[in-house]
Amino acid sequence: MKRIGIIGGGSWATAIVKMLSNNSDSFTWWMRDENQKEHVIQYNHNPKYLQSVVINNNIVAATTNLKLTIEENDILIIATPSAFIDETFSEFSKKDFNDKYIISAVKGIIPQTNEIPADYFNNKFDVPFDNIGIISGPCHAEEVALERLSYLTIASPNNTLANQIANNLSCRYIKCSISDDLMGTEISAVLKNVYALAGGICHGLGYGDNFQAVLMSNAIQEISRFVDAVHPIHRCKIFSILGRSIGNWLFAIQPK
Repeated sequence: MKRIGIIGGGSWATAIVKMLSNNSDSFTWWMRDENQKEHVIQYNHNPKYLQSVVINNNIVAATTNLKLTIEENDILIIATPSAFIDETFSEFSKKDFNDKYIISAVKGIIPQTNEIPADYFNNKFDVPFDNIGIISGPCHAEEVALERLSYLTIASPNNTLANQIANNLSCRYIKCSISDDLMGTEISAVLKNVYALAGGICHGLGYGDNFQAVLMSNAIQEISRFVDAVHPIHRCKIFSILGRSIGNWLFAIQPK
């Protein structure tokens, strides 16, 4: 089994720690704040995020030493905000990431380079795409903390890597599916936040379910066209199928 290190101290990182603790004997958890780390070690809780989650310090080794975290672990799960990724890894070089596997739990664009995380780690640190994966939802960290049934997609061109991460995260309340479409999954994770904002604006303007159904139907079809344009590989046309049918489905379930 490859050694796993989680990089990030926020709510999603804490949720991943909770999921991994169900299936792992030990792993490393890096966070920036020394006081936060000491609180986790002493009180078994993250003082800033998802405070209800109990941290098993027999499994989780909390640290603020990022260099050691990268050196000692084979798989690095990145769960820091995209805006801070370039700063977090600014002191590292390509040799620090030799033979490392990068799993992005980031939903966003690296603002300094306008890249998705997969492209960033490939271009800056020469991490092969076969050594890169993504953990994608939709999945809210607070519902993981409450152990509500949730679903994840683990995407990587490396099927063995994707399956290992899926096995490490799967438990009674987490179900994982596998995809080989790394780029499409990362881009979709970014775009869905744009459509969520659009949905919120429309709700605030007083538009009802009928309009929201049309908005989401067109959003799904636009995602399909966009990912096919920026990363043209063979894909199942499930996006198009959903785009045509989701409007009818939402209309059917609205209160009469």
